[in-house]
Amino acid sequence: MHSRKLGPFTISSLGLGCMNYSMGYGPRPTEEYSHQLLNEALDSGYTFLDTAAMYGMGHSEEQIGKALSHRRSEFTLASKCGIYKNAEGQTETNGRPEVLYKTCEDSLKRLNTDVIDLYYLHRIDPNIPVEESVGALARLVEQGKIRSVGLSEVSSDSLQRAHNEYPITALQSEYSLWSRTPERKVLDTCRELGVTFVAFSPLGRQFLTGKSTDVSTLGDDNFRATIARPRFEPKNFAENTKLLIPFAEIAEQVDCSMAQLSLAWLLAKGEDIIPIPGTSNIDHMLENAGAGDLQLPTEIVEKLDQLINDETVKGERYSKALMESIDSERD
Repeated sequence: MHSRKLGPFTISSLGLGCMNYSMGYGPRPTEEYSHQLLNEALDSGYTFLDTAAMYGMGHSEEQIGKALSHRRSEFTLASKCGIYKNAEGQTETNGRPEVLYKTCEDSLKRLNTDVIDLYYLHRIDPNIPVEESVGALARLVEQGKIRSVGLSEVSSDSLQRAHNEYPITALQSEYSLWSRTPERKVLDTCRELGVTFVAFSPLGRQFLTGKSTDVSTLGDDNFRATIARPRFEPKNFAENTKLLIPFAEIAEQVDCSMAQLSLAWLLAKGEDIIPIPGTSNIDHMLENAGAGDLQLPTEIVEKLDQLINDETVKGERYSKALMESIDSERD
C-alpha cells in the first residue's frame, strides 16, 4: 500500500479498524485467530490500527497489547475515550477530564504501551463543553501519554471549537458510498483546518461487499439488526440490493472486488482521507488491502457517485434515536 500523512505520522493508505473481532457483528473469533489477524495485517502492509476503550469494553485493546506489543514500532496506534462503562456497569458517554484521564491510563495498560499515537474523543458528552474535554486530552499530550488528539462523529462547528482549544490531528466519522454525511460540511472544514479525515464503516457495514443479508437472518449481537437497522430492514434492503447489480458490473470492469471498489472510491476522494475497514476475517482483511494502490479513473468515480448515495439508498444509517443524538448529524 502507498503511504498517506496523518498529522505528524506517515501511515498506510488503509488502516485496520479493530472493533469487529471484539464486538458488533456476531460472535468473536478465538483469541488465537484475532492475534493471527493482527499480525498478518502488519505483514500485509497495514501500519495504522484504530481501536477504542469501548470495543468489547477493553477486549480489542487487550488483544492488540497481547498480540503486537513486540512489534509496537511497526505501526501507528489510535484509540478512543469518552464511552465506557460507569460504576454501575452501564455504558455511557462521559467527557469529564477525570474520566478521560482514568480511561487513558487503563487503555495504556491494556495496550501494553507507553504512549498512544492518536487519541480520539469517541463522542462529545452533551453535558460537557467540547473545549473542556479536548483541554483534558491536551494535558495528556503534555504528559507524554498520547501524541495527538482526534474527534469522532462531530459536526463542523464542534470541530472548529475543539480546534480553537487545541490542534486536532484527525476527525473520524462514518463515510462510504452510501453514507455521505461528511460531504455536507465537515470534510470541507477538515481541509480548511488541515485535519485528516478517517473514514469508518467504509464498506457500509458489509453491504457494499455484496455479502450482507437483511435483519431477518441476524441476531441481537449484530449492529445491522440494532443501531444500524433501518437500511437492513427487509423492504429497504431489497431496494438497496438492486443498486449492487450495476455496482458489481463496475467492479468487474475495473477488475477488482466490490469491497476493493468501495475502498478505492474513498481513496480517490482525497489524499487526506484514510479508510479503516474492520473485519474479523483474515481473508477479508487481505482482500481489503488490495485496494490500497488501486487508482480509479475519474469517470468511474463520478459514475459511482451517481449510483450509490444518500438519495438513492433507502433508510437512515442509524436508528431514529441515535440519529437525533449524534453531533455529526447537526451539519
